[in-house]
Amino acid sequence: MTTTAPDSRRDAPRGVAHFLAPVVAGFFNGHPPVRLRAWDGSEAGPADAPVVVLRHRDALRHVVSRPGELGLARAYVTGALDVEGDLTDALRRVGAGVRRHGTSPLGPGEWVRAARVLLAVGAVGARPPVPDGEARLRGRTHTRERDAAAVSHHYDAGNGIYSLLLDETMAYSCAYWPEDDPVATLADAQRAKLDLVCRELGLRKGSRLLDVGCGWGSLALHAARVHGARVSAVTLSAAQRDHVAARVREEGLEDSVEVELRHYREIDREGFDAVAAIEMGEHVGRDEYAPFARRLWSLLRPGGRLLVQQMSRGSDHPGGGPFIERYIAPDMYMRPLGETVGLIEDAGLEVTAVRSLRRHYVRTARAWSAELERRLDDLVALAGEETARVWRLYLAGGALAFEEGRMGVHQITARRFGPGEGRT
Repeated sequence: MTTTAPDSRRDAPRGVAHFLAPVVAGFFNGHPPVRLRAWDGSEAGPADAPVVVLRHRDALRHVVSRPGELGLARAYVTGALDVEGDLTDALRRVGAGVRRHGTSPLGPGEWVRAARVLLAVGAVGARPPVPDGEARLRGRTHTRERDAAAVSHHYDAGNGIYSLLLDETMAYSCAYWPEDDPVATLADAQRAKLDLVCRELGLRKGSRLLDVGCGWGSLALHAARVHGARVSAVTLSAAQRDHVAARVREEGLEDSVEVELRHYREIDREGFDAVAAIEMGEHVGRDEYAPFARRLWSLLRPGGRLLVQQMSRGSDHPGGGPFIERYIAPDMYMRPLGETVGLIEDAGLEVTAVRSLRRHYVRTARAWSAELERRLDDLVALAGEETARVWRLYLAGGALAFEEGRMGVHQITARRFGPGEGRT
């Protein structure tokens, strides 16, 4: 067995990091995937591993008060814990180490030893406050009111944040790089995605399109401007509704696009030629997806087309997680692709095509992350340090999940059967 030699210059003294290192090594079965640097300047751990910086005792208090992903996320978001260098690479290397060597949750004896270590380093104290950015939703899940609150938590954080991070299309969903233009900019790749959606839906001049969960209006505006469609767009975010309405007025599309603050269950018109749901199905919920799919069926005219672009999870991965559920997408539920396809078919729709965009989401998330780093000072000035760190962790972890295949994203195209073909 080979081991990485310690850095004798920093590992020789007995400091906070040296007290903590055996606990960390024990949890990771003797193969700690990180090097620790503590607030007293001490370092311990493999010299070539990603460096986790414990800036304050609250880093340990967050982890002890909520062991696991959420405690670590709280420590990072508040700045009590940091990671040197590329965050995505650090997460990648930690994940690889865990898959290779596994972990051993602390038993009663290890917890006693850990408590002694915490006492020794002065980390026993009051539980730190929960960061302001965590969602605090109340009431039964997936009522109209709670759905609106869940959407508002992330999407009503301020249009300024999204204007900083997104490209000029304001598309907040996976882009598409055509094979004949693999080096296109993110904005070009988003326009290519919008064109792909419109082609799959068969839009032409005068087509009636319903855009469910319209975001900042990228598809609605593109479909009207480029393809001559008449678009009804709905969202639960007041900030998005206001942004889309302003863009409609700026582009003179008042006769082609209408946008409403409305739950999909409350849409009171039917007979659409096409319906799109771009990365909003993840917010519908586990038990509500079957009624959602039936509602999409009922909104289409016989022969009409549906396109659902939706994130999925691998069958052996849970999807989401405490950090995403508390900071990004409360009440989100992701299912494997096959389950989604089955629910759409069970609603009476004929699935005609499935396209994987997983590799494209790796590029999309990396492009957003690069823009975040470029505009980091602006984002901090606009929204604060904690919000910037939430976005940093979110985009780094998201890019890695798609890269490793733990998450995917697919465009599912379907149609409502026409007269005499099946269930109409």
